[in-house]
Amino acid sequence: MLRASSSLGTWKHNRWKACLELFSTLCEGLHTENSNIISTNIYISRHVRDGHLDLAQTLFNEMPVRSVVSWNIMISGYSKFGKYSEALNLASEMHCNNVKLNETTFSSLLSICAHSGCSSEGKQFHCLVLKSGLQIFERVGSALVYFYANINDISGAKQVFDELHDKNDLLWDLLLVGYVKCNLMDDALDLFMKIPTRDVVAWTTMISAYARSEHNCKRGLELFCSMRMNGEVEPNEFTFDSVVRACGRMRYLSWGKVVHGILTKYGFHFDHSVCSALILFYCQCEAIDNAKAVYDSMERPCLKASNSLLEGLIFAGRINDAEEIFCKLREKNPVSYNLMLKGYATSGRIEGSKRLFERMTHKTTSSLNTMISVYSRNGEIDKAFKLFESVKSEGDPVTWNSMISGCIQNHQHEGALKLYITMCRTSVERSRSTFSALFQACTCLEYIQLGQALHVHAIREAFDSNVYVGTSLIDMYAKCGSIYDAQTSFASVCFPNVAAFTALINGYVHHGLGIEAFSVFDEMLKHKVPPNGATLLGILSACSCAGMVKEGMTVFHSMEKCYGVIPTLEHYACVVDLLGRSGRLYEAEAFIRCMPIEADRVIWGALLNACWFWMDLELGESVAKKVLSLDPKAISAYIILSNIYAKLGKWVEKINVRRQLMSLKVKKIRGCSWIDVNNKTCVFSAGDRSHPNCNAIYSTLEHLLANVTP
Repeated sequence: MLRASSSLGTWKHNRWKACLELFSTLCEGLHTENSNIISTNIYISRHVRDGHLDLAQTLFNEMPVRSVVSWNIMISGYSKFGKYSEALNLASEMHCNNVKLNETTFSSLLSICAHSGCSSEGKQFHCLVLKSGLQIFERVGSALVYFYANINDISGAKQVFDELHDKNDLLWDLLLVGYVKCNLMDDALDLFMKIPTRDVVAWTTMISAYARSEHNCKRGLELFCSMRMNGEVEPNEFTFDSVVRACGRMRYLSWGKVVHGILTKYGFHFDHSVCSALILFYCQCEAIDNAKAVYDSMERPCLKASNSLLEGLIFAGRINDAEEIFCKLREKNPVSYNLMLKGYATSGRIEGSKRLFERMTHKTTSSLNTMISVYSRNGEIDKAFKLFESVKSEGDPVTWNSMISGCIQNHQHEGALKLYITMCRTSVERSRSTFSALFQACTCLEYIQLGQALHVHAIREAFDSNVYVGTSLIDMYAKCGSIYDAQTSFASVCFPNVAAFTALINGYVHHGLGIEAFSVFDEMLKHKVPPNGATLLGILSACSCAGMVKEGMTVFHSMEKCYGVIPTLEHYACVVDLLGRSGRLYEAEAFIRCMPIEADRVIWGALLNACWFWMDLELGESVAKKVLSLDPKAISAYIILSNIYAKLGKWVEKINVRRQLMSLKVKKIRGCSWIDVNNKTCVFSAGDRSHPNCNAIYSTLEHLLANVTP
C-alpha cells in the first residue's frame, strides 16, 4: 500500500510540474509577443514623427498582432499630415476587425472629421461613442463639442455640452468658439457671461471675434478694458495681437500706443506675431516712423512683418525706404515682389517694375495681374493684353478685372464691354470690381441704357447693395442725366460710406441742385460719417450753385478745425466762385490775396468769370492781366475780356483783344454733340457733313423745317 501511495504522489507531482512548465512557456510567449508589439509601436511612432508615413504603414502591415495603440498611432499620424481620408479608412478597417475603439481613437477621429468637414462620418462616430459609453470621458466630450462647432452645427454642440455633467474650462471655451464661428455673437456673449471662471481663452475668443468685425471693432476694445479692470486673468500674446489689430482697423492711434505700452510691460514686444500686428497698426494709422521703429527693434524680422512695413512705406510714398527694406530681405515671397512691383508703378518708376518682373524666377498669377495694371497705366495696352492672354485661362476674376480696367484707362470702353461678355460666356466669377469698372465705362460713354442693362446683372449677382458698386451706380446715373436713379441706387446701399455720400452730393451738384446736396451733407453728419476733401469740395460747389454764401463760408472755415481737412487750391477756387457768383467780387479778390498758398490761373479764372457775369470792367481787366501773366496763352481770358468789351459797347478794345488772340495762332476745340441710334453713338458738330447718311439727314431736316408753321 505504501509503495502504491508513493507512486501516485510521484505521478501527481510530475503532472503539476508539467503544468507549471506549460504555463511558464505560455507566459513567456505572451510576454515576448507584448514586447514585440510595444517595440514595433515605438518604431512606428518614430517614423510618423519624422514624416515617413510609408515606412510606418509598412511596419504596421507586417505586424502579426496589433494593439489598439498601434491603430491609434497610425490614425493620429495620418491626421497630423492632413491625410484625413487615409485615417478614416484605417478607422473603418479597425472597426471591421472588431478592434474596440477607445477614448483616444474617438478623440482623434472626431478631430479629423471636424477639420475635414466630414459631418456624416463624425455623426456615425458619435453613435459608436454612445454605444460604447465613452461619452462620459471629458476628452471624448470635448472632441464631440469641437466637432459639432466646426461643422457649424451649434445645436449639436450645445446638446453634447448639456449632457456632460462635469464641464471643465475647455468645454466652455469650445462651445464659445462654436457660437463665434457661427457668428451668433449675442448667444456667444450670453454664454460668456455664464462661464463660472472665465480664462484667457474665453476673453481672447470674444475680443478677437469683435475685433475682426467691421462694425463691432470698438466693442472688442471695450471688452479688453473690462478684462483689464476685472483682473481675473492676464492677457496673452493672442489677446494683444487681436487688440492691436482692432486699433489699426479703427485708426485709433492713441489707443494703440497705450496698448503698445501695456504689452511692453508684459514682455510681449518681442513676440513676432505681436510685432507684426504693431507694424500693421502703425502703417494703417499712417505713423510710418513708429512702424519702422518696431521693425528695427526685432532681432530677426519675420517675412510677414517685413511685408507689412513694405506695404506701409509704399502707401506713404516712401519708395526709397521700401526699396532699402526689400533689398535687405534674406527671404522674399511673391507678396514681397508684388508689393515692390506696385510700389515702383505707383511712384512712376515703371522701368523699375519691368526690371523686377523680369528678375522674378517664380511669376504668380498675382504678379501677372500687377503687371497687366502696370502696362495699362503706362499706355502699353498691347503688352497688357499679351500677359492677359497667357493667364486668362486660369479664370482668376482679378485678371479679368485688371484687363477691363486697363481698357477703360486707355479709352477702349467697347473692348472692356466685350471682355465682360466673354466673362459671362466662360463662367468667370464676377466681383464688385467688375461692375464698378463697367459702370465707370458707361459713365465715360454717357450710355445710360447700357448702364441699366448692367445694373440688372449686378442685381442678379446681389452686388447692387454693395457700397463700392452702389457708389459707381450713383455716379453713373447722375452723370448720365438720371438723378432719380442715382437716388434709388443710394437708397439700395446697405452701409453708405463717405464715397457713396460724396457721389450723391456731386450728382446733385451736377444737376444744379445745391440745396438737395446740402441736405445729403447734413444726413451724412447725422450718420457720423466724416467727410473728406472731395466731399467738402462738392459741398462748396453746392453752396455756389444755390447762392448759399453764409453756409459755404461756414463749411470752409470749419474744414481743418472740425473735419481735419486742409484746404487745397480746388477748395479755394470754389470759395472764390461762391463769392464771385453772389456779386462779392472785391471780397473774393481780397480772399485770394490773403490765401496761404499762391493762387493759380484756375482761381483767378473763377474771379474773371464772375467779373464777366457782373460786368465789372475795371476788376475784369486787372484779373485778366493776372491770368495772362500766369499763362500768356489762356484763350478763355481773351474771350471773356472781349465779351465784356462787346457787352459794354467798347468795340475798339474788343477788336484789339481779338487781334491779340489771333496773333497767338491757337484754335479753340470745336464743340460737338452726339446722339445714340440703335446702340451706336453718332458724333456731329455745326456744318459737319462727315456722316455717311448726311445727305438724307439734311434732306429730312429741310423737309421738316419747310413744314413748320411760322
